[in-house]
Amino acid sequence: MAAAKAMLDDIHQPLAMSRNDSNVYVFGNISNHNIVIACLPSGQYGITSAALVANNMRWSFPSIQIRLMVGIGGGVPDKVDVRLGDVVISNPTTSSSGIIQYDFGKTVKAGRFQLLGALNKPPQQLLTAVAKLRADHQLGPSRISEHLATMRERNPSMDAYKYCGAGQDRLYDPAYEHVGDSCDECDLSQLVRRDPRPSNCPKIHYGVIASANQVMKHGQTRRRLAHELDVLCFEMEAAGLMDSFPCLVVRGICDYSDSHKAKQWQEYAAATAAAYAKELLSVIPSEQINQGSMIDVNISPSRQYSSPYNKEYGH
Repeated sequence: MAAAKAMLDDIHQPLAMSRNDSNVYVFGNISNHNIVIACLPSGQYGITSAALVANNMRWSFPSIQIRLMVGIGGGVPDKVDVRLGDVVISNPTTSSSGIIQYDFGKTVKAGRFQLLGALNKPPQQLLTAVAKLRADHQLGPSRISEHLATMRERNPSMDAYKYCGAGQDRLYDPAYEHVGDSCDECDLSQLVRRDPRPSNCPKIHYGVIASANQVMKHGQTRRRLAHELDVLCFEMEAAGLMDSFPCLVVRGICDYSDSHKAKQWQEYAAATAAAYAKELLSVIPSEQINQGSMIDVNISPSRQYSSPYNKEYGH
């Protein structure tokens, strides 16, 4: 929750909540939008936990109009040059709503996985804002790096949220399994060679995010599903929200969905995702949000959302 809270322009006083709502909220504003942030309880993950948090929020804030699910996820670098710290945005395709539940389906001919059912798309208002921001980024750079610098300047103690360095961004061959307690013991000859990027500014990718009640930690399975389902990211909460609490999913990439998982990129990835969310909100005119509503930001441990609230909280 720290990264999302640090992106607020101002922090507001807490509101009295119902005893039936177990969520913990942070209130504030970004670009004239009032924001409420909720976080999954520490140590709780998965579709069911996310749905419970969203349900509590919906009861406490029935006028929520804009919903973002912001946090971290595992990248899929097999078809697209996704790197640690990059941001992946759920974006509908001709065959998907932008979010798929990859543990809900069946195995068919030749061992291919076939999805069953389809989840709702993000709200049209958010997809329109995404399209505008993508167009803006064709004309000039994103403001993610600017927002990260401001966050660090305002919060000097957030040292863990800084960029970890290209030398710590290690992508191994999908068939090479992790060895030892850390990647320091892994065979460097198994690293995938990639051209250095001209800058450390995170790239933004738009496409399909795969969600399930399990962590993806196998490089070869990641690669197979990348080709079968055309996914860019794996995560554990979004599938529990899309039908009853449609939202845009924003994930900062903290690992490569393989056995070489490490936690050192999690804070930075959470910050890049939160910075994108802040930039996205800046292109949504406050006049488009009905008076008396809010923006919801839902966060699993290191994940976020935004939502409209009541009374003096106008959007």
